[in-house]
Amino acid sequence: MAVNVINEKCKGCQLCVKACPFDAIDMVGKLAVINSKCTSCKVCVSKCPFDAIEVDEKEVEEVDLSAYKGVWVYAEQRQGKLQGVALELIGEGRRLAREISAETKVYAVLVGDDVKGLAQECFEYGADGVYVIENPLLKNFTTDGYTKVLKEAIDEYKPEIVLFGATHIGRDLAPRVAARLSTGLTADCTKLDVRVSSYIDYANKNTTLDTSTLDPNSDDTGLKQTRPAFGGNLMATIICPRTRPQMSTVRPGVMSKRDRHEGATGETIVVTPNLGDADIRTKVLEVVKSSKEIVSLTDADIIVSGGRGLGDASGFELIKEFADKVGGVVGSSRAAVDNGWIDHSHQVGQTGTTVKPTIYFACGISGAIQHLAGMSSSDIIVAINKDPDAPIFEVADYGIVGDLYKVIPTIISEWDGAEALFHATEEKQDD
Repeated sequence: MAVNVINEKCKGCQLCVKACPFDAIDMVGKLAVINSKCTSCKVCVSKCPFDAIEVDEKEVEEVDLSAYKGVWVYAEQRQGKLQGVALELIGEGRRLAREISAETKVYAVLVGDDVKGLAQECFEYGADGVYVIENPLLKNFTTDGYTKVLKEAIDEYKPEIVLFGATHIGRDLAPRVAARLSTGLTADCTKLDVRVSSYIDYANKNTTLDTSTLDPNSDDTGLKQTRPAFGGNLMATIICPRTRPQMSTVRPGVMSKRDRHEGATGETIVVTPNLGDADIRTKVLEVVKSSKEIVSLTDADIIVSGGRGLGDASGFELIKEFADKVGGVVGSSRAAVDNGWIDHSHQVGQTGTTVKPTIYFACGISGAIQHLAGMSSSDIIVAINKDPDAPIFEVADYGIVGDLYKVIPTIISEWDGAEALFHATEEKQDD
């Protein structure tokens, strides 16, 4: 939709300039000119007494929604190893597929060179089928190459939903693919659901959802994509009712992996990509791994995080000692990272890593909503803070009000005693 001025009819009265709420009309000489601020609100059209402003209503190509079937998960792999978020999304994709209908299937999409062997792992984590797109030019990730082959595969097979992990690669690839397909993309989703007419009752578990009665061409099977908005102060639910596929990125650690079923099988579809050297503008000459210590927060069972309450960077020496003692890894709040006390790779929260460990220790962390968005789904949360009114205590399963520099050393010493007692009990039971 575009707003245009008919120069032959414009009298230069400036009524449209005064009426425009967005300062989107300039006067060039005695003619009105629409600038880039225009939102096509059409206020100027009704205000012009000379019919000198028109709206060019471009017809939007109607998409046959019924032609799109199935759920796809981009099974991100790096150097022949599937990323954890891919396995999480296969399980989530399977749930969504079954909610749409009993016949709907979830497919993993493997892109790379010599990656067919990863299909078995995808089957074992819930994929009904796997699309394999292999080519020597796809050995290393390039935005151009991966975008082209994915876009062409989606055009050919027409999935209804496509999910990506919100990794560095996923955040680069998903918007490029969505733009090429002229469809929408919702980034950093924390919840996905199929939109059904009886959604409220279904969500409250008061009714049994009969997905067989749903019309696949109606809004009832549309995807509800929920993500934080306005700095995490509210949750926005977004839909894509007119175009397909419906595309989302999901942060690692937000969804749970499905239990692995050893020996599971499924359908393998080999896709031969139409790809040449000229399609890829960027060449990967060498992959250099970072020499610094890499922390894997998403795979950790225990995380010990420090925040502003540590006082300075030296406080992380105690956090590291605590983490080593309990067999965990070190995390942090954004405040600690912003102060330069620890590397960003340790940051937990909305602008860091979303985690779901078995135990999460929050030490000297007040509990800003952005931090809570990244760790509140942990199985057990233990908070240590001097402020009894700190928001972190509202989500904590166990709270300790006190100076962390006194509390943590006590826990460390008690941990040794508890471990010794545990092992002694085990030995006694064995006898």
